[in-house]
Amino acid sequence: MNAMRLQRKILAWYSAHKRDLPWRKTIDPYKILISEVMLQQTQVDRVIPYYDRFLKKYPSVYALSKARNRTLLKLWSGLGYNSRALRLKTLAKIIVKRHNGKFPRIAEELTALPGIGPYTAHAIMAFAHDKEVPVLDTNIRRVLIHELGLPHTTSTMALMKIAQAMIPKGKSRTWHNALMDYGALQTTARSTGVKSLSKQKQFLGSDRWLRGQILKEVLKKRRVTVSELHATIDHPRTQIVLGILLREGIIRKKGRFLFIA
Repeated sequence: MNAMRLQRKILAWYSAHKRDLPWRKTIDPYKILISEVMLQQTQVDRVIPYYDRFLKKYPSVYALSKARNRTLLKLWSGLGYNSRALRLKTLAKIIVKRHNGKFPRIAEELTALPGIGPYTAHAIMAFAHDKEVPVLDTNIRRVLIHELGLPHTTSTMALMKIAQAMIPKGKSRTWHNALMDYGALQTTARSTGVKSLSKQKQFLGSDRWLRGQILKEVLKKRRVTVSELHATIDHPRTQIVLGILLREGIIRKKGRFLFIA
């Protein structure tokens, strides 16, 4: 299928089947950043209530920059990868201090900020500013490979060039939303056989799961002892993961007690 026919097909499908998602009702780069970070390896339906609660508590980059770690982590608890919340706070402080609370509009300036890679930078540019830059997530990759009949091993660099050439002029935001929905609802991995580049590890019992369990226990009380933590979370890697959280500064230790930094 050629590019123009594929554009018409997907945009027509999107017009009839698009998802009603809260982050699509804004062009605020801060709110789009929050959604993109939350959606990393997390299902859309699970993200929506967290996104709404997060923005109610921290409606702006200024509010997030002043967040207390304990409150921030409690709000994020259950979403997984809790360090994402602290990285967002660090990023917010930098944007307030260095950019007067305004997000850069150029990819190179966005990727110079900690925690923002090429994908997130392009997502902010496309969804906040309607810039014609390619946003290549798992769903969009699958759509392009399947619909254009490309080899499953097509490189990311080659797909980026194809994705760039296919963006309809003046419709980058709509086009990328359409591709994401088409990939998530119509061209699924099961129906196409196009697999993700990397498979997420089994969650239960993983280090990610342990991080969440440890933070959950520490957040329950003001302080918890190391022995209490081990008694509650009986896992051979508890001490290792706790050590990682201590080195990252998410949890601190004073004497026998652990607490949120």
